[in-house]
Amino acid sequence: MNLMRYISAAFTHHIMISCRDVSFQFIREGYSVIQKYSTESFRFRGSLKEPKIYCFDDLGVENNLKYYGNECNVMAEILLSRYDLFISQDMRTHITTNLNSTEIETIYGNRVRSRMRKMFNLISFESTIDKRK
Repeated sequence: MNLMRYISAAFTHHIMISCRDVSFQFIREGYSVIQKYSTESFRFRGSLKEPKIYCFDDLGVENNLKYYGNECNVMAEILLSRYDLFISQDMRTHITTNLNSTEIETIYGNRVRSRMRKMFNLISFESTIDKRK
């Protein structure tokens, strides 16, 4: 996904963020993190309101987390919110994951899996070597 920044047009560049980092932000800041990556995820250029494009890296490594005793599947909530914004505002989202569709459904539920079918194009690799540094 880092290479896609050089291949795609500048207006389609995405912001890479690790799902673990999003989860750690949730522990520190609470439910405002879900809004940060969904309903408040816009750039303003004059009178234009553009959705920010995020790539959530390594979906599935984060856990359900608690904030003041309330448990939340942070990435599921963000993906569901971004799906609604995808429909209404054309908000694009990318993810990387090592999970298959069955594992995604087990962790995030059928609702997230069905939204992901509409939201994403799947690029699958049989086996890859991790090139991140």
